[in-house]
Amino acid sequence: MLPQEIIRKVRNRDKLTAEEIYFFINGMSKGEIADIQAASFSMAVFLNGLSEEETLALTCAMRDSGEQITWQDMDKGPIVDKHSTGGVGDKVSLMLAPMLAACGAFVPMIAGRGLGHTGGTLDKLEAIAGYTTTVDTQKFKQVVQKIGCAIIGQTADLAPADKKLYAIRDVCATVESIPLITASILAKKLAAGLQYLVMDIKCGNGAFMENKQSAIALAHSIARVANGAGTKTSALLTDMNSVLGSTVGNALEVKEAIDYLQGNKLNPRLNEVTMALCAELLTNSKVASSKAEAEQQLQHALSSGKAYQKFVEMAVSLGADKEIVENYVKSAPIAKYTKAVYAQQEGYVATIDTRTVGLGVIMLGGGRTTPEQKINYTTGFSEFCQIGDKVDKKTPLCYIHAEDEAIIKPVADMIHQAVKINPQPPKQTPVIIQKIA
Repeated sequence: MLPQEIIRKVRNRDKLTAEEIYFFINGMSKGEIADIQAASFSMAVFLNGLSEEETLALTCAMRDSGEQITWQDMDKGPIVDKHSTGGVGDKVSLMLAPMLAACGAFVPMIAGRGLGHTGGTLDKLEAIAGYTTTVDTQKFKQVVQKIGCAIIGQTADLAPADKKLYAIRDVCATVESIPLITASILAKKLAAGLQYLVMDIKCGNGAFMENKQSAIALAHSIARVANGAGTKTSALLTDMNSVLGSTVGNALEVKEAIDYLQGNKLNPRLNEVTMALCAELLTNSKVASSKAEAEQQLQHALSSGKAYQKFVEMAVSLGADKEIVENYVKSAPIAKYTKAVYAQQEGYVATIDTRTVGLGVIMLGGGRTTPEQKINYTTGFSEFCQIGDKVDKKTPLCYIHAEDEAIIKPVADMIHQAVKINPQPPKQTPVIIQKIA
């Protein structure tokens, strides 16, 4: 086989065989196929797409490019996970993993860092001093087996072809391709040995998939390919037209997640998304026989303190100091400056440009502009307003947490531009838009 002939077939919209796809991905992984050829392949896919069968073959080839975790030696419960396509204020994974573990499922979660205007689960967890997201497979499996959940980053041995191809896509403008996104997400998840997966496909002005049509197409692609690869998968489309929860920023979101697990604060939209994703996995994996039973189990996991305890045990097992974790809400690192941003008129919060809010966190140093950049875990926003809130000139739209006083005013100006206030209350829209199996 010749790589240029495979590229030509994609360019001409001719269908590739599974053998051709495996040949290309294996050659790319071993350095036998040049980066320029991989870039040409990705652009051809971006422009012409792949069939469902080709996307499945691409996903499996990328999965098989490295180590695959197996769980044959563990029959205590189902192996489950959730993946989000990225949002602003999305700290669901921090609650979901320990909640599911408290219900008897096992959650080996391979998470990522912030991308663009969206936050990353690994960055949030590393706001807990000592928490290590880079561990080997043996340690990962030990923590999952002992605690029931572990959240770490992608190891070098898991789906290395994905890591290489994504880096190429990132610099040649081929990120926004549904077949390539599908293969990239699922290669890592399938390599983790999952039996059940639920996708949280974000849709709205704070999501990568801003319109519903694109979000539905991605959800169908991921669900069909994952199911075709043997992992029972469904997807929920969830609203990302406003901040999810009341905080945005790493340490602030960890505090909100711990508050949630301790039963102290339940933001309604955040709670609805978290419970829906958890219930989907519990019912799909037969841990619960119905959504009502799943919700009952989840409520007990929270009210009994078991879910919170699972979070503490997970963090400690991955390097965090127990005293720091247990006192995080009171003793978490805080920014030097905290400033309220007040509404400029009376009325109701009508819309929020959520992407702008995410960019505000990056301006505050809580996100990256280059891959190697160190981030400030303390910065971000707290008590962020929600669509439908009634406000006046004495009402804070949010509080800015900053390390540099000079950046507060331009970020406050961004918030004023992002939050639109109208005289009449807006029509409420559902946070769970649609389920796709």
